[in-house]
Amino acid sequence: MSKTTAGRVQGNKKGFWRTLGRQWQLVIMSVPMLLYVLLFNYGPMWGWITAFQDYKPKLGITGSKFVGLDNFKWLFGRDDFLQSIRNTLAMSTINLVLGTIASIVLALLLNEVMNTMFKRTVQTVTYLPHFLSMVIVVGMAQNIFASTGPINTLLMNMGVIKQPIFFLGEGGYFWWLVGFINVWKEVGWNTIIYIAAMTSIDPCLYEAASIDGAGRFNKIRYITLPGIKSTFVILLIMNIGHLMEAGFEIQYLLGSSLVMDFSQTIDIFVLKYGISKQQYGVATAAGMFKSIVAIILLFAANTMAKKLDESTLI
Repeated sequence: MSKTTAGRVQGNKKGFWRTLGRQWQLVIMSVPMLLYVLLFNYGPMWGWITAFQDYKPKLGITGSKFVGLDNFKWLFGRDDFLQSIRNTLAMSTINLVLGTIASIVLALLLNEVMNTMFKRTVQTVTYLPHFLSMVIVVGMAQNIFASTGPINTLLMNMGVIKQPIFFLGEGGYFWWLVGFINVWKEVGWNTIIYIAAMTSIDPCLYEAASIDGAGRFNKIRYITLPGIKSTFVILLIMNIGHLMEAGFEIQYLLGSSLVMDFSQTIDIFVLKYGISKQQYGVATAAGMFKSIVAIILLFAANTMAKKLDESTLI
């Protein structure tokens, strides 16, 4: 390392500690949250050792037999675990695509509305479902998509179908039902982020575009969408990191034995084998696999964004 480089590194270190000293109040305020994360997010990770054991609660971690990678080999030899990976990725991808498109479209439409009262009303109505319990949401979905529910009744009255469609009992519909329910529940909440990004765009750009004769669609294409690109990339990176988390509540509550091959996610698999069958080592191995893949996806998405000179999370 040259003297110039060494001096620059030393200067950066001094600058970091100097800045930290000037912001000691903020540092103190962050300590409780840091302790919370260490205690409840990183502390339990020592239990990952049970993924390499034939764990017995009576013997504990120190007394349980070490089995190496046997739990992982057993997992990947199970068809139901491979199905749970498929279901998790499929539903996560559907949720990501539908949720992102719906949020951006709704934000663009609201951004073009000039009536403030109407805009606030629509925002309120669309984000209120975010606060509903998933139990309530699934109960509503079961009534709406039932054989005698309003969806089937409407389709039959319009002559689209002759017999009711068994939405809740056919696996081919399950992934899309989950996707549309998640969009309805979260689209308003996610829209807030994009609207906030749109408000930071310089109004002078729109004025200049109007002078040049640009219409609304061209303003959206050349000003609004590029203006929210960095926000979109950051959210996309974060969502890709959650691709292994398709959810638990909605699949557990909406699923049944008829659609088990399409509804079981990794989280439900962990609950099934960890709690019901008390195979703790296998359940821990499944959860560990999900976490590791999520971390890999997060860093891969972040690296790809960095190579494309886009905004990055890390």
